[in-house]
Amino acid sequence: MTSPMLAWFESLPSTIDEAHTKAAEGAPHGYAVAARIQTAGRGTRGQAWDSSAGGLWMSVVARPAGSGPLESMSLRIGLVLASSIESYLEPPGKQVAIKWPNDLLLDEKKLAGILCDARWQGEQLSWIVASFGLNLWNPIPPALAHRATRLADHGVQLGPAELAEPLRDAVARAATRADVLTPEQLSAFDRRDWLRGRALSGPEPGVADGITETGRLRIRRPDGAVVTALAPVQLAVPG
Repeated sequence: MTSPMLAWFESLPSTIDEAHTKAAEGAPHGYAVAARIQTAGRGTRGQAWDSSAGGLWMSVVARPAGSGPLESMSLRIGLVLASSIESYLEPPGKQVAIKWPNDLLLDEKKLAGILCDARWQGEQLSWIVASFGLNLWNPIPPALAHRATRLADHGVQLGPAELAEPLRDAVARAATRADVLTPEQLSAFDRRDWLRGRALSGPEPGVADGITETGRLRIRRPDGAVVTALAPVQLAVPG
């Protein structure tokens, strides 16, 4: 399955680390690393990500024009992945939601996670590694069964090998520019915004009220004032 732009590994601690290594060696935009198993998969804020066989664990090297906020890049990638994944669902018609800042949900359960990690030289962006983990037919740990799902449970029979290149291509297209979200992208996000309207207890008490063009979360406080946040949110009612 390995090709000049897609390197497959039986096992890696993390595809993110391998992609950074290849980027430092000059790997071009769109070069991707995928692993059948990750032994030390990473989610946001250093959390572990269960990465057993059957899922798609991939990191894509991006060398975008511009040096915009990583938050907007992660959301832009989330939009194209959500749209791409929907095209495989059987029966069609279900929507993949985005839970700010970087989770994809299907039927209220987590299907995929996205993580963007940049390297800089001074104030100049060198590259971004855009990583995602997608549950396909990998087993879901029993402790996560109430809040995680996989594509095999939604009529998708394809495995990692069949989905790797089309989803790599989608991420590469989305990551050609690092800049703010366009009005069209903000509108597309609004239609998939799982968090919007939900009560929050942190980082500010209030209600989630969409996002800004830079990818920050808008929170409408009880007094009507709107503040923006990058910190992890806490739902007033866990979900």
